[in-house]
Amino acid sequence: MAVAVRLERVHKRFGRRVVAVEDVSVEIGEREFFTFVGPSGCGKTTTLRMIAGLETPSAGRIYFGDRDVTELPPQKRDIAMVFQDIALFPYMTVAQNIGYPLRIAGLPRAKIADKVARVADILGLTEKLDAKPAQLSGGQQQRVAIGRAIAKEPKVLLMDEPLSALDARLRVEMRTEILRLHRELASTIVYVTHDQVEAMTMSTRVAVMEGGRALQIDPPRTVFNRPRNVTVATFIGTPAMNVVPATIVEGGLEILGYRMPIHGDRRQALHGAKQVEVGIRPQALRLLPPGSAGVAGRVFLREPLGLEDEVLVQVASGERIKAVTASGEQFAEGASVVLGFAARDVYVFHPESKETLCHGVDAAAQTSSV
Repeated sequence: MAVAVRLERVHKRFGRRVVAVEDVSVEIGEREFFTFVGPSGCGKTTTLRMIAGLETPSAGRIYFGDRDVTELPPQKRDIAMVFQDIALFPYMTVAQNIGYPLRIAGLPRAKIADKVARVADILGLTEKLDAKPAQLSGGQQQRVAIGRAIAKEPKVLLMDEPLSALDARLRVEMRTEILRLHRELASTIVYVTHDQVEAMTMSTRVAVMEGGRALQIDPPRTVFNRPRNVTVATFIGTPAMNVVPATIVEGGLEILGYRMPIHGDRRQALHGAKQVEVGIRPQALRLLPPGSAGVAGRVFLREPLGLEDEVLVQVASGERIKAVTASGEQFAEGASVVLGFAARDVYVFHPESKETLCHGVDAAAQTSSV
């Protein structure tokens, strides 16, 4: 039976100077697929290790349901963990690897065999039960590692970057497998990754981490459409959001020499700011012929990616702006172009706090409420 996981103002320090996790509070619902995502060193793995009991918080409390587990060792938390390092026993068969934690727990052989068979069926490993790890593909080995974890039927399943060692094709396949597994399991899944694509495609909610803090905790679509600040906005989304300086002028917003009007209601969201930063996602930019409305520039680089091209445009100020266009679209390298965009696609950030002031500067725009 899955349980909710609650972190209350959790801190973790190593020595006097190293703050790994700072004031993280989050409630993870029963059977939720919750992901901590962020760059290396942001505190996501340390947070997972505290949930597992492998690290003790310097301050704060951790609860499984109504039970305070802050001081409990891992073996008393009813958890299972899947690591980046698959770490299978090379001399054991698939069946023996999956059944190992059950044997350690002292379950009868018949019950172990029954659970192993059921787990193997869920993970598509039935025909590989007698094979050794060396006879398996990377994806199959990762399935065995996951099978070993779920055979215990844990209340909380913890995954620490389990797909990072796989190649791109296997990562896509395993994302599908883990999602299917989540639908069949009665476990709460807490996942850690630096790959924002994994976080966005698999999770019910994500916590974007930076500097030991959870900058935003929301469903993936909300994090993408309504990022709380510049860090979240540029981390989530591929390619990364373009962020450039801009100025509030009489009646509008000046972005790289191009002026666009600001709807009256949007002015209130800007809190009287003069200098701001503006973000526009590459997918929201259009390449237009010279003389069109927008930011003038020159195509610096065009990278074909199959159905789409990533185009780097250098503007007069020296900034290089990335746009995503249809493959083979006109405007080769060196061509003069105009970057066109809609007022609804403009994100405005405070230049110092980096917090989102508003998304969109037209009448239909929404002030940030996160």
